[in-house]
Amino acid sequence: MTIFLELGQRPDEPGPPINGPGAYPTDVFARLEGDAKQIVARYPSARSALLPLLHLVQSEDGCLTPAGIAFCAAQLGLTHAEVTAVATFYSMYRRTPTGEYLVGVCTNTLCAIMGGDAILEALQDHLGIHAGQTTDDGRVTLEHVECNAACDYAPVVMVNWEFFDNQTPSSARDLVDGLRTGEPPAPTRGAPLCTFRHTERLLAGLQQDVDASTSGAATLAGLHSAHEKGMAARGLEGEE
Repeated sequence: MTIFLELGQRPDEPGPPINGPGAYPTDVFARLEGDAKQIVARYPSARSALLPLLHLVQSEDGCLTPAGIAFCAAQLGLTHAEVTAVATFYSMYRRTPTGEYLVGVCTNTLCAIMGGDAILEALQDHLGIHAGQTTDDGRVTLEHVECNAACDYAPVVMVNWEFFDNQTPSSARDLVDGLRTGEPPAPTRGAPLCTFRHTERLLAGLQQDVDASTSGAATLAGLHSAHEKGMAARGLEGEE
């Protein structure tokens, strides 16, 4: 007797299941395998490479697919269920096809107070989609994010996880218009903006020559003030 089990989240867990092709063509598998060997070689335990490998397969498919899950499992000697359990835990691993630019609007407390909710509403109206959907041209996927860890520049919008600080509904509309017309603006700070799939290769660790510094004046203001006043944190008991 054959029993078919579709891998994915629990029946009561929100979010779409992982869909798509079940295996890569031979040439694609061989190309990804070459990249995977570079990634796995960096870790003393092969299974520690799972997170970057998931980014690698997202760079190929634009989201997680059964083919990507199977590829990661084969490279690391894991079961499909083990890979799926990790993949569905982290929100950076997408379950639906993603546009060239993933636009995340922070709607957590401080950004919301400073206008994040208004920005998300404005972008939904302007793009004609809801959070979690992609424009018909495949250029922009819109999502709301619980926190972009950039409260000192609230409200913040991220595009492929690059920062666009101190946004307004008007500036956010201009931002997505630039993304759709092929004239993306430069991020406020951090690395140059690139497409979602290229970003995934960066997160997989396959390109290291990128300046990704994200600290700015507001982030470091407290540290500079402490230095000017000769302040320092007390050490633990027994430390000099």
